[in-house]
Amino acid sequence: VTTFKMPEDFGSVLDKQVIGPTTENLIKSDFPVQSFKPKVQIAFQGLPGQCPRKIEVERRGKLYLTFDIAQLLASKGIDSNQLMPRHHDLDNMPTIEQKKDPVFPIYLPLKIFDNDEYDCRTPEEWISLGLEPGSHDRKPVPGKALLPTDDVLGHEDPKSQKLVYKWIDVGVLDYDKETELYFVHKTDKNGLVRDEEGRPILSGGITPQG
Repeated sequence: VTTFKMPEDFGSVLDKQVIGPTTENLIKSDFPVQSFKPKVQIAFQGLPGQCPRKIEVERRGKLYLTFDIAQLLASKGIDSNQLMPRHHDLDNMPTIEQKKDPVFPIYLPLKIFDNDEYDCRTPEEWISLGLEPGSHDRKPVPGKALLPTDDVLGHEDPKSQKLVYKWIDVGVLDYDKETELYFVHKTDKNGLVRDEEGRPILSGGITPQG
């Protein structure tokens, strides 16, 4: 009869059992699994000899994860920190010898050059990726945003000369149709989207208060 007696610390016994490698995703994340899946324009029922849809989704997902927007821009000679227009500093205008254009400093926002004709998803489709089956809570969707490293000064004066802009991992929480802007929240050092009390941040939409 003693064979069927369970030890009190049964959980620790299970932790010591090492069976082997697993395909389970052990990385803790606040993002839904489907939010990382790429959009693939392939029929669900393929012909014999063609690449199955699931394999193509897996391949493209791994391929897209290898891309880094900061590195792609740097390879084209683009400094991401210079993409944000700043206040003109007339006292420290660069000279011609510095090979910088002192006459026409950057002053146009990126929105003017934004083209969504070839976007694979609409903003509403991107946001809907945060909805998990059987749940009414909308989780954040992973993304990258060009944001200032100094949050305080970034809110007070986004065009300050002292600010440094970098591509930062964020969770997309909402989208405003009128301004055509996304509402994002920076991830912490563990890649999670949490509030000051460590709770996951969910979005119920933009409130009347903003």
